[in-house]
Amino acid sequence: MNGRLTALLAKTRELKHDPERVQIDWAETLGPDPGGSRCARAARCFRAMLAEEARRARILPEERIVLTRGVRNLPPRYTDSEMEELRQGAYFHELGLVFNLTVDYPRALALGLDAIRGEAVLRRSAAAAAGDTPGVEFLDAALAGLDAVLALTEAYRAEALRLGLTEIAERLERVPRRPPRTFPEALQMVRILHFALWCEGTYHNGVGRIDQYLMPYLQADLDAGRLTEEDALEWLTEFFLSFNRDSALYVGVQQGDNGQSLMLGGCDAEGRDASNLLTRLALKASGELKLIDPKINLRITKETPLDLLEEAAQLTRLGLGFPQYANDDVVIPGLTDLGYDLKDARNYTVAACWEFIIPGVGMDIPNIDAVSFPAAVDAVLRSPEAKKAPDFGAFFGLVRERLFAEADRIEKRLEKVDMLPCPFTSALCSGPIAAARDLSSGGKYNNFGIHGTGFAPAVDALEAIRNLVYIEKSATLDDLIGAVDTDFAGRADLLAKARHSPKLGLDPEPDDIATTLLAWFADSWAGRVNCRGGIYRAGTGSAMYYVRHPLEIPASCDGRLRGEPFPANYAPSLGVAVKGPISVIRAFTKPDLRRAVNGGPLTIELHDSLFRSPEAVAKTARMVRWFAEQGGHQLQLNTINRDTLLDAQKRPELYRHLIVRVWGWSGYFVELDAPYQNQIIKRAEMLL
Repeated sequence: MNGRLTALLAKTRELKHDPERVQIDWAETLGPDPGGSRCARAARCFRAMLAEEARRARILPEERIVLTRGVRNLPPRYTDSEMEELRQGAYFHELGLVFNLTVDYPRALALGLDAIRGEAVLRRSAAAAAGDTPGVEFLDAALAGLDAVLALTEAYRAEALRLGLTEIAERLERVPRRPPRTFPEALQMVRILHFALWCEGTYHNGVGRIDQYLMPYLQADLDAGRLTEEDALEWLTEFFLSFNRDSALYVGVQQGDNGQSLMLGGCDAEGRDASNLLTRLALKASGELKLIDPKINLRITKETPLDLLEEAAQLTRLGLGFPQYANDDVVIPGLTDLGYDLKDARNYTVAACWEFIIPGVGMDIPNIDAVSFPAAVDAVLRSPEAKKAPDFGAFFGLVRERLFAEADRIEKRLEKVDMLPCPFTSALCSGPIAAARDLSSGGKYNNFGIHGTGFAPAVDALEAIRNLVYIEKSATLDDLIGAVDTDFAGRADLLAKARHSPKLGLDPEPDDIATTLLAWFADSWAGRVNCRGGIYRAGTGSAMYYVRHPLEIPASCDGRLRGEPFPANYAPSLGVAVKGPISVIRAFTKPDLRRAVNGGPLTIELHDSLFRSPEAVAKTARMVRWFAEQGGHQLQLNTINRDTLLDAQKRPELYRHLIVRVWGWSGYFVELDAPYQNQIIKRAEMLL
């Protein structure tokens, strides 16, 4: 990086701009709520937020891509009591807002906001003529949002002129009002739109396949001699840096869990490889910055060139926890099996972490709930029917019944799902303006994603039950119930046997249980239609549930003690001394992962000493390709060192920029709560 970017990086890391931010008393600023539709409320809050941002428009020294939050807090649309009343009538997921999506950036760039505004004006006239009051309310709100974004941009243009920054002012005169003509203009427009989405409350919004929709602008600049590849890398690096400017304000379970994800590589609409120069520049820019945002995802196949995989492995070597890999050979057929159009499936990206979504047209809720596999096993263990099971096959069959019962319970809880509108976000997607309806009422795809947590511990517990109760006959079900309920107190013998029973990812014996269990999980959701007309998608992700779900059950038959967390996502149980990543990949790719494409990566830890070998990067690249050849669907690699993590807990001030992969995102280790830090340390101990 040059001196300008180095200085900007240092200021961003130190949050030099943060003290200038203000906390707004929105009750005083907004005054009494005038009432009106949900869309009107959304527009009122969005206008107020952007008006405050416009008043505080500032351009940081060394910046060329602008917009920085000046206001810490968004205006609440509803009071706590009002929101509680709304929740009495329907299920509102998380904050109740639209989130976990990617808008149609290619369309927005191609049209510009003036043209999108023109579409909304014409559609409003038609809605008014037809007496479509909800349509008019939505389109009025969308128009208000578009105007607020243009006003914010004008405030920044005026500030640039005041500072004599004519090039910035010229770009802001063009975008986002009109389509960008150059790569820098396109980057600035995406920055403005992404910034505005957060200000509307649309959190965990990614930017999708940037190497696909931004490459035409870069190619035009290269062909015209306006930019060199070195210039392009500088612009892209600053664009990536801008993702970290306001991330401390973004909502998430933990700091860093902000969903600022992008997707690289993959195929085009005809199925041809679409990786390009921008794919590689993005990997390089991320490696130069060494920051947690944006989270990099890379689509691969068994044919992906090794040199591209080696460039990606360089990020793994740096310990960034990404790129996260997605295998087109599995994901695309899996999505079409679920009813996605082939063209859309080929255009997939990820939501906040790893859930597969279609940019611009989808309103899936890909993390709406989760099933705990170990809880299902524990419930069967205690059931009267289990005592009557003549063999392990009969016992195992009860787990299938339990999974179906859990699916029934969740489906009933989700009989009515609602969400608050996002008129500006809707205007940037394909469909809402034409339909005169907010995206919150539905998109082309309205599917619900169900996570599956503790997969390996459940498989390991079932294997222990098979061995101890039905093969060796060294314990009864009652023995196991008593042991897990007392945390194996006084049963060191049984604990030893449980822990030495074969384990998934280490031994071949549990593989058949794993294959069947994942198939049953998919079966339990197949054919169900949700309340919004979509389907349910089973997945192997865990989200934060890998810390929460273990607290709901006692110890388990695999030898896990009370309170010990599950592994993150789709990974071997904590404490299993795996022989290496090849053994893990071989076991975890045996199930049919096309049926679990809600997402959820196979998560593998690598000791940082691995990369002391000059051949390590090439070996990692070949391992990733082999993963794709074996039929894996998603993979994330985390390079860690237990001693470093322990020292960081003791002396956090020395490790402020230590990055780790958490469950589907990368964050700064010292900013995580203790349960998440400790779980990562347990993962590191598996490497000893």
